[in-house]
Amino acid sequence: MRHSKGNKKLGRPTDQRLAMLKSIVRSLFLHGKVNVTLARAKQARRLAEKLIAISKTNSLAARRQVESIMGEKAITSTIFKTIPDRFEGRAGGYTRIIKTGSRKGDAAPMAVLELL
Repeated sequence: MRHSKGNKKLGRPTDQRLAMLKSIVRSLFLHGKVNVTLARAKQARRLAEKLIAISKTNSLAARRQVESIMGEKAITSTIFKTIPDRFEGRAGGYTRIIKTGSRKGDAAPMAVLELL
């Protein structure tokens, strides 16, 4: 049994899963919202909320930590310019998941992941 074992596998090997989640979070920070499946939205939300919490400290160590996760300096600078001011008084819950029905091809439950 794998009760309480961390993360969902999403049917992918670890490297592909992490690359997909980083791509979803990157799009979330660039566009403000992303339309993905519900399972992917829930996993991407975990990563996005961690990055936002780290970016609120706005230190060099925090910058390096976000850059090591995201892998791009441009995204890191965007996160540190816009995000800390936007969520200054908020202690958590930086994202929202809105269920939007099912996908036409395979009936997968879809959702919109957005920043508040």
